[in-house]
Amino acid sequence: MRIEQIKAFLTVAETKNFQQAARDCNVTQSTISRQIQALEAELGTVLLYRNTKVKLTVAGELFLLHARKIDREWNAAKSGILELISGKQQELCVTVIGSICSTYLPPVLSKFIQDYPNVKLRVTSIGSDRALKVLRDGLVDIAIVMASSLFKPSSEIVVDFLYQEPIVVLLSPNHPLADYTSIPIPELIQYPQLIFKEGYGMQNLVREAFDRWGAQLNAVLELNSIDAFHGAIAQSNNWLALLPQSATLNSETNSNLIVRNISPSAPIRKIVLVTTQDRLNLPPIQHFRQLVLELIKPEIDLVAK
Repeated sequence: MRIEQIKAFLTVAETKNFQQAARDCNVTQSTISRQIQALEAELGTVLLYRNTKVKLTVAGELFLLHARKIDREWNAAKSGILELISGKQQELCVTVIGSICSTYLPPVLSKFIQDYPNVKLRVTSIGSDRALKVLRDGLVDIAIVMASSLFKPSSEIVVDFLYQEPIVVLLSPNHPLADYTSIPIPELIQYPQLIFKEGYGMQNLVREAFDRWGAQLNAVLELNSIDAFHGAIAQSNNWLALLPQSATLNSETNSNLIVRNISPSAPIRKIVLVTTQDRLNLPPIQHFRQLVLELIKPEIDLVAK
């Protein structure tokens, strides 16, 4: 069953005349006849009496009700698609890792709302692994995440590199390692660690680092927010946490927290924007991506690419 057949049937039912229906549909009368015949063949019954004046059969009267609904739905779908590709998108869903939400993302959100006031912007903060899954499932339009060895790009996925930053150590001023300016790895691995929960790219990165160092990770607590890390570390003289540098920027104002580098070389976290090829055909998504590329310029000391 094709939409042209539905429209031909509706036009004949309304005009009660094949010639008039052909003119209204801008096709030949024989085309209208073939479309109706094909429809009747598919349904297995006659829909119209072909007399001087066309009349609907009982089956035709019943089908008319459904044909009108199909036509309305088709027109609504067409209208919605046209609005979508012309930039009249109802909402834009973005998922972003937590350390970016409060630091680098606000200028992007502010400018986007100014440029697209009629698009409802929805922003959520979840782990990188989960973010990539919901993007693939079509639940969000853009994901700003940490690049991971678990991430497998495909032909429909678009990935933009944003920046990279070192992993640093967050600890209490009373911690045994507090006197170090740059903490040696053999010392670092001896202490209990706070790590992100499963599903967060940072957990994978920390575990991979300990594997490279040939050390056993002693993870005593799993958390899912930067504030939780800050609060837990501030109250412990024995725990520490490996965090991205951007996640420790606000710790400078807390006298119960200090930040130290890792010696001789710290793990590196790479941040990327991920979306899909088809979504980039939509003006609001295209614009949001461009704003991210233009406005997210971290002020921290970035590692050379």
